[in-house]
Amino acid sequence: MLTRRDIYRMSLAALPTGLLAAKADSRIRGVAIGAQSYSFRDRSLEEAIKAMNEIGLTYCELWSGHVEPRKAGREELRKWRLETPLKTFQEIRDKFRKAGITLCAYNYSFRDDFTDEEIARGFEMAKALGVQIITASATVSVAKRVDPYAQKARITVAMHNHSVIRPNEFARPEDFEEAMRGTSRYIGVNLDIGHFVAAGYDPVDYIEKHHDRIPVIHLKDRKKNQGPNVPFGEGETPIREVLQLIARKRLKIYAMIEYEYKGADTVQEVRRCYEYCRKALA
Repeated sequence: MLTRRDIYRMSLAALPTGLLAAKADSRIRGVAIGAQSYSFRDRSLEEAIKAMNEIGLTYCELWSGHVEPRKAGREELRKWRLETPLKTFQEIRDKFRKAGITLCAYNYSFRDDFTDEEIARGFEMAKALGVQIITASATVSVAKRVDPYAQKARITVAMHNHSVIRPNEFARPEDFEEAMRGTSRYIGVNLDIGHFVAAGYDPVDYIEKHHDRIPVIHLKDRKKNQGPNVPFGEGETPIREVLQLIARKRLKIYAMIEYEYKGADTVQEVRRCYEYCRKALA
């Protein structure tokens, strides 16, 4: 069985040596900081890659909205997923490699209405993209359906949380616990630390206790009690403490900036988020 350390090393090794020498590396004190490409949802995939190059981010979690047709109906989307040639995903992988960006995860959100074929296809997409991690804004109940496919593919599925507590959705530590109970270690956590704080929980404590099941975190700043998304440093999310914990304990966790607050310019704001992270780890 591949460990999370193996997955992390494989992702880093996927980048050609020449590009490593030519491009910046957004690892700081061993912490791989990148962006969820959803941060650049106001532009195309090619423009998002260009923006990450401009900022100096060399790790990316690919948002499915940059890959899938955005206005397709449910059945149209299912058809697209099942019938789109895997070469399409290989070509996307190559775009990131040429740009010197390590593609470390693909966001593919399994839901209860997914067919078995649609679940299996997600892992085929991930393999074509060259990633060992799928992040998913999924339901708690679908985890047990997904687990056998994750085991077969040896790809970790990290469940993403939001802040509002709803039945069968991820928000509380108990929701993650329920999804992981009775499943393999290929079912893990994509902890959004801003949402976690807004829901009333402590991400530092959770990461301390469960880091072996957390391959990816999302960095955003929010205030407690379902407070709004705000610029880094203006909320109550312990971004600095989380990053320092990852660095101090040398945890193999990708830290992805997810820009969601309102700003004048996306590239400027994501750069601002990145600079905050750099200073937090200085």
